[in-house]
Amino acid sequence: MSVDDTTDTAPRRGVISMLRRSAERQAAPLRLVERYWASLRGADAVPLRSQIDPRAIEGALDCAFLAERIAPNHARLRVAGRHLTDLMGMDVSGMPLSTLIAPQDRDGFGASLGRVFADPAVLRVSLRGEGGFGKPRLDAEMVVLPLRSDFGEVSRAIGVVATTGRIGRTPRRFRVDASEIVPAFGALSDSPATTETTPQTEPLRGLSEAHAPFRPAKPYLRVVVSND
Repeated sequence: MSVDDTTDTAPRRGVISMLRRSAERQAAPLRLVERYWASLRGADAVPLRSQIDPRAIEGALDCAFLAERIAPNHARLRVAGRHLTDLMGMDVSGMPLSTLIAPQDRDGFGASLGRVFADPAVLRVSLRGEGGFGKPRLDAEMVVLPLRSDFGEVSRAIGVVATTGRIGRTPRRFRVDASEIVPAFGALSDSPATTETTPQTEPLRGLSEAHAPFRPAKPYLRVVVSND
């Protein structure tokens, strides 16, 4: 191998390695929450919201959220990790989950979100940040998993938004590149291809619905209060 060959291939190996590590870091919180959710899932019923123990997903709390269905295709953020606030540059107290989505893609996102509660199903979404001045490339993955309320209705959800890249100027909203809807039973990421993929251009335990203060061992999760 010549000197030129060595200098040409070594950086490429480094770039591939860095990209792989970045992808693994992004996927880690998604996998953690999905597998924890699946461990609580019954044979024919999704987990109860009250079953969720934040200590079991401590490594994902920064980018995790709890949402409540408020209309067939809409859910409101009730509890959100600090990373979501950083993305928006403001508190996300009481905001719709679709606030994170660019306006032109909200109808399609809402239709997919509605199935999380109606089917029920797991929703995975590939996202890319809107561009603009002071807004560098920002890619994201979102997963939304159904939960039952204390009354047994599938009207709650736990999810994660994991990003790769710098946030830059806020707020950062996202275009939807593709969405994947998976039946709630048999919905792990490495399950067989029983998915439906749609490309698009467009109390945690001890935490009541009234949002009693919640303080995990590390301050990853910001608890928000909605007085609506």
